[in-house]
Amino acid sequence: MSYPISSLGDMKQTVMVKLQPTAAERATLAETLSRCNELAGLVADVAYRHRDRGTGRIERLAVLHARVYEQLRHAGLGAQAAVRVIGKVTRAYATLYGQVDAGMLRGRRKARAFAKPIRFRSGAAQAYDDRCLSWDYSARTVSIWTVEGRRKGIKFAASKRDIDLLSKCRKGESALIERDGNFYLAAAVEVPEAKPIEPVDFVGVDRGIVNLATTSDGRNFQGKELERYRRRQIRVRADLQRKSSKAAKRKLKQRNRKERRHNSHVNHRIAKEIVSEAERTGRGIALEELGGIRERVRLNRSQRDRISNWPFSQLGRYIAYKAQIAGVPVIEVDARHTSQMCPLCHHTGRGNRKTRDQFECGGCRLAGPADLIAAVNVRARARVAWAVSQGSGASA
Repeated sequence: MSYPISSLGDMKQTVMVKLQPTAAERATLAETLSRCNELAGLVADVAYRHRDRGTGRIERLAVLHARVYEQLRHAGLGAQAAVRVIGKVTRAYATLYGQVDAGMLRGRRKARAFAKPIRFRSGAAQAYDDRCLSWDYSARTVSIWTVEGRRKGIKFAASKRDIDLLSKCRKGESALIERDGNFYLAAAVEVPEAKPIEPVDFVGVDRGIVNLATTSDGRNFQGKELERYRRRQIRVRADLQRKSSKAAKRKLKQRNRKERRHNSHVNHRIAKEIVSEAERTGRGIALEELGGIRERVRLNRSQRDRISNWPFSQLGRYIAYKAQIAGVPVIEVDARHTSQMCPLCHHTGRGNRKTRDQFECGGCRLAGPADLIAAVNVRARARVAWAVSQGSGASA
């Protein structure tokens, strides 16, 4: 099935800035998060005690607010901080109920989840609104509520692009986050999308492992360096898992977060370059529809591990949202046989793939890099899909 991903509207994103507090400010922020999460646990206890015994679900936000608001105020929270803590608990339970309704929690897992109140880590994120957090973009400082009162002039680091997004598009809550001893503010922004262009053609993109992305223009975003990085991380994880100490487990979690951030950075960079090229040349972007690839393709163990460890769907999402902002249409097309079909004579067969890297058509003898052939086929399918969609729109 082929369909356009892009649609006109506002695009929600999160801008993450790193705070640069002094030692005293750092201690205050840590105490604020710890205290807010401790009191969130108390709110969760109250909500759990007064839950519906039949369904296991807690009371409405307004009812829970009436029960605990004064208690939170007496415990030292400001008015808005108390509201945000109560909201944090209700959102956590809403997420739990959503998982149950979607069938993600069943049987024993569901029973364990409903057997006790929700708990919050001492460093779990805490939401702030504009009444308890204000920004000075020119000075790159924030004024933020803490358990020790309002702290003004806390510096933060951000790029010029992030500052521009925050000043023009920030909307809604921000969240104070502690990660590996550092503090961050994650701010929600709504970026207006550009009006979609009428593409003169499409850039086909084939996603893989050796080449993370190959375009129909012949450009490769190779994954060799990433593969070395991944193998090194696997060795480090294995060493830490063998130690099995508390310090090793803590280090393992840090390593996992670091690897996810690295993967995300690589995907952001690739997506940015692909979208920039498409925007510059007035073309759309064509991607393979990869849903259910694990069920469709037979892989050996090492291949399954490599595919599972690289977020291909994340790369697609990054391309899609960056393209929406730029007004570049994105189409997903059927991925079947894109690397086995000759783009010239359309002869299709496994024998066309002589090796993982090389394609040679058994019909017309067209030869070339397999990833490039797949990207060209993706582009061809996108051209047809776009023509059909435009024709349907005109007839409608």
